[in-house]
Amino acid sequence: MLDLSRRFAYSEEHDLFRDQVRKFFERELVPHLDRWEEQGEIDKGFWRKAGEAGLLCPNVGEAYGGLALDFGYNAVIDEELAYVGSSAGIGLHSDIVAPYIEAYGSEELKRHWLPKMISGETPTAIAMTEPGAGSDLQGIKTTAIKDGGDYVINGSKTYITNGQHAELIIVVAKTDPAEGAKGTSLILVEADRAGFARGRNLDKIGLHGQDTSELFFQDVRVPRTNLLGAEGMGFAYLMNQLPQERLSIAVGAQASAQRAFDEAVSFTRERKAFGRTVFEFQNTRFTLADLQAKLQVGWAHLDWALKRHNDGNLTAGEASAAKLWHTELQWEACDAALQLHGGAGYMNEYLIARLWRDARVTRIFGGTNEIMKEVIAREI
Repeated sequence: MLDLSRRFAYSEEHDLFRDQVRKFFERELVPHLDRWEEQGEIDKGFWRKAGEAGLLCPNVGEAYGGLALDFGYNAVIDEELAYVGSSAGIGLHSDIVAPYIEAYGSEELKRHWLPKMISGETPTAIAMTEPGAGSDLQGIKTTAIKDGGDYVINGSKTYITNGQHAELIIVVAKTDPAEGAKGTSLILVEADRAGFARGRNLDKIGLHGQDTSELFFQDVRVPRTNLLGAEGMGFAYLMNQLPQERLSIAVGAQASAQRAFDEAVSFTRERKAFGRTVFEFQNTRFTLADLQAKLQVGWAHLDWALKRHNDGNLTAGEASAAKLWHTELQWEACDAALQLHGGAGYMNEYLIARLWRDARVTRIFGGTNEIMKEVIAREI
C-alpha cells in the first residue's frame, strides 16, 4: 500500500477518495488481473463498473455530469492503478481524451459525449501515432478532406490504447495537407461509422492487460460538427494538452517504481541464501537504500509537479522533465528489483516480472524520453 504520511499534494478529501479507489480495485480489478493479462484486454464491463464507482473523468464539469474535481483525483486513480500492476487504459480515457473534448468540443458534443464517458458507456481513444509518425506528430499522413457538410477521413493509426474497446476516437488528421502542422485538426470519429475498421489487438512486450490496436479509416464520413475547436489548430491543441498527459505518465511511473521496490523488500526479507536472508547482504541493502533515496526524491518532486499543475503553472518543459525523470526511475527500480528476485524474477508468476515488462514502454509513449530532452532544452 502506498504510504501517504509524507505527501503534500493531497487533501483529506483526496485521501478519502483514495480509500474508495482502493476498495473498488480490490473488489473489481485485482482478482481479474491475471485473466486480463492472458486475454489481452480488460473485460468491457469493467468500464461501466468504473463509471458507476465514480472513477472515470472526475474532473469534468458538473454541467456534463462530472464532479468538477481537480487533477489530483485523477492522479490518485493513476497511482493506485499502477501500484496494483494494472495497465487498464482508464487514465488515457480520463486524463487525455476527456480534457480535449471538454476544452475544445462544441456544447453539443460535450453534452452528448461527456456523460457517456463518465458512465463508462463510451470508452474512448486518441489516434495520434501512425506507422510512419510517432513522436513527430507533424509527420502524420491521415487526411480529413471537406466534402459538403462532411469530412472524409483516410489513413491508418497504430499503437492505439483502448483500440479494441473504444466507441469514440479523437483522430489527429490533416485537414490541409499543404500547411503541415498548421493544417492539422482533431476530429471525433464514432466506431460505428462506415469505413472504420479495427486491426488486430497488437502483441506487445508488456501491457498485456491493455488492448492496443491498429485503426483504419477508408473514406470515413463524419459531419463537420465533429471537429474539435477550430480547423487547423489541432497541433496547437496537442501541445497545450500534452503536459497533462506527460504528468499522468510520470504519476503512474512513480507508483510502479514504488511497487517494484516494495516487492523487492518483501522478497529479499523472506528468501534465504547461504544461511541468511538475501536482505542481510550488503549489496542488497545498498541497492535498496539507493532506490529508497531516489523514491523519496521522486515523491517530493511529483507532489510539487501536481501542485504546479493544479495551480495552472506547470510548463511543457517541467512536465517533460517529470515524464523523463520518473520513467527512468521506474525502469531502474523495476530492473533492480527483478535482479534482487534472482531467477524468480524471470518467472511470470511473480508480479515483478509484469512490472518490469510494463515499465519498458513508458520511456517511449507520450513522446520518447529523447524528445523530452528536446522539449526541456527549449526552456533553458
